[in-house]
Amino acid sequence: MNVLLVNPAVPNTFWSFAFALPFIRKKSAYPPLGLLTVAAMLPEEWPKRVVDLNVEKLTEEDLDWADTVFIGGMVIQRRSAQQVISRCKEKKLKIVAGGPLFTCEPDVFDEVDHMVLDEAEITLPAFLEDLSAGLPKKIYRAHGHCDLRQTPIPLWHLIRMDKYASMSLQFSRGCPFNCDFCNVTVLFGHRPRIKSAQQVVAELDAIYEAGWRSNIFFVDDNFIGNKRYLKTELLPALIEWRKGKKGCVFFTEASINLADDPELMHLMVKAGFDSVFIGIESPDEASLTECLKSQNKNRDLLESVRTIHRSGLQVQGGFIVGFDSDTQSTFQRQIEFIQKSGIVTAMVGLLQAPPGTRLFDRLNRENRLAGTFSGDNVDGSTNIIPKMGLDTLLQGYRSIMRHIYSPRNFYRRIRTFLKEFKAPEVRSPLDFQRLCAFFRAAVRLGILGKERFQYWYLVFWTLIRRPRLFPLAITLSIYGHHFRKIYELHIR
Repeated sequence: MNVLLVNPAVPNTFWSFAFALPFIRKKSAYPPLGLLTVAAMLPEEWPKRVVDLNVEKLTEEDLDWADTVFIGGMVIQRRSAQQVISRCKEKKLKIVAGGPLFTCEPDVFDEVDHMVLDEAEITLPAFLEDLSAGLPKKIYRAHGHCDLRQTPIPLWHLIRMDKYASMSLQFSRGCPFNCDFCNVTVLFGHRPRIKSAQQVVAELDAIYEAGWRSNIFFVDDNFIGNKRYLKTELLPALIEWRKGKKGCVFFTEASINLADDPELMHLMVKAGFDSVFIGIESPDEASLTECLKSQNKNRDLLESVRTIHRSGLQVQGGFIVGFDSDTQSTFQRQIEFIQKSGIVTAMVGLLQAPPGTRLFDRLNRENRLAGTFSGDNVDGSTNIIPKMGLDTLLQGYRSIMRHIYSPRNFYRRIRTFLKEFKAPEVRSPLDFQRLCAFFRAAVRLGILGKERFQYWYLVFWTLIRRPRLFPLAITLSIYGHHFRKIYELHIR
């Protein structure tokens, strides 16, 4: 059976980096890790083809070749997924769907033939067994969570790696915390489940042997959920793996309590990590209490961020406005915190309520849900009715984004960060496209851009003050170009 695995397109949003990727001649930030893993779980004798709509088109020849189409994706890919499904039905192809989008919204996609939901390690084998017997069901759901030690290595040969800015790898699923707006624990539970260090090394070997030398994203929602295993097993194994190898810088997601563990930060840096995304959410204790963000409370958040920066890990921060306890002064406090922290990549979004979360259930009881959950943190939309009023919320939100991504404030924030940041121990090799990115940035930002003065000031400031961080300064400048475009596209 010819299996076509399709990854729907991601719209232009904060994490798409759509306006930054052309500087390094890449098509997409990240590969479809879930589909590549599913492909490895299908019968080996089945011919397989992956079409990622973020790097290529779905052609008529692809559809004519296929007997069955597997489609996955996130909520933000909903519109593209619906278009793919419609094209497949016109060809009378069988469609098998899974992943977070379909797990969260199974009733929306009537045209899908088979829903293989929750974690594929559990539900896909049951579907394949029924398919072999000629009796496949419409919906497959899991009871409980899978053992990640059984997850296979993704089939990297099914994609063109050179089309992507980063590769991806998953070490764990689940998060020990209880944030009421987050659906991670709804999907994956509170107890972090992990792969063995040997599995992770085998996946890294597969990526490295395929010729990859650039960034690798550990996609865990909270990489440090099992600190003991990290410190005693995984990170020492990564440090050992790195010996004699070039490049392959890691980045991931973690919680702010990373700042409380100097040993863990030291091991992460030595293993090759150089940045972490952390959900800061709000500098207001009342808002953190409201959303049950206990790990962020009763601490100096600014000092925690600076501690992580000084360790050699760049903090990329997530922020939210629209909590019931937020007031009009919240917007200015968010601006001040972001600027003082030196968090250059600051994703500020309106509060949304994903289906299945405690926040969704509470607002549903209060009749305060409106519209559809978009899955996009920064498109200027929300599916809740905020207590402060939607117009007030939107006006304050726009003021934050206008301020933090104006060239003057953005470039000032880069300098604040570079003053604190300890130069990383591991770096990606400077390939031809990344070298060319400097010249493209010099023209696009330094000559044609409105930020030309701030750009050149940063260039010379960095060369004088922090020359080892010069490539990072250029990269962050390019990110700023992308963030401003997203602001103009969705918010302004």
